[in-house]
Amino acid sequence: MVAIDGPAASGKGSLAHRLGDALGLPVLDTGLLYRAVADVVMRQGGDLSDEAACVVAARAVDIQALDPARLRTGAMGEAASRVAAHPPVREALIKAQRDFAAQAPGAVLDGRDIGTVIVPEAQAKLYVTASAEARATRRWLERQAAGETVDFETILADIRRRDARDSGRAVAPLAAAADAVLLDTTDLSIDAAFDAARRIVEAARARVKAD
Repeated sequence: MVAIDGPAASGKGSLAHRLGDALGLPVLDTGLLYRAVADVVMRQGGDLSDEAACVVAARAVDIQALDPARLRTGAMGEAASRVAAHPPVREALIKAQRDFAAQAPGAVLDGRDIGTVIVPEAQAKLYVTASAEARATRRWLERQAAGETVDFETILADIRRRDARDSGRAVAPLAAAADAVLLDTTDLSIDAAFDAARRIVEAARARVKAD
C-alpha cells in the first residue's frame, strides 16, 4: 500500500498513476471524491457552505462512477477544497477510501490526509511538495494547453489560498505523516520525480519484507 500526500499541483497525482502502473496496483485520486461532492451540490443548486447538503452528497459518491474529465477543472478544485473543510464530509468518505486501500494486493492513494488519517499503516508514505510558484506555473501551463485563458497571478493566489485552507482546517489538515519521506519536485522533471518516488517506494517495500 502506497500513501501519497501533498498540496495542489505538487505532482502527486501524476506520480501516483505512474507508480500504480509500475507496481500493477489500482490508483485512487481521493481529491476526486471531494470534487464529486462539490459537483453534485452545485448541480443541484446548493451552497458549498451548507454542510448538511455536502454530507448527503458525500454519502452517495460512487468511486467507480467518478468522471476525471469533468471533475479536474480549476473551479472544481477550489470547490473541493471548500467541501473538504467540512469534518462530517471527510468522515462520510473515510470508509470508501479505506475499502479501496484494503483490496489485495494493495493500492496507491493520493490526497491530503492519506498517510495521516486514511491509511496510517501504509507500507510506503510520500509527502510530495513544490514551491507555490512552481505549482502555479504547472497549473498555468495545464490551463493554457487546455485552451483556457487565465492569469498566472490568479492561479498563484488560488494555490496559496488552498494551501492555507487545507493546512489550517481543524480536522485532517494537510500535513506530512511523521514517517513519510519528503519529495520536493520544484526542480524535478516528471521523469526525475518518478524515479525518486519509485526508489522511495522500493526501499519501503524492501524494509517490510526484511521485517
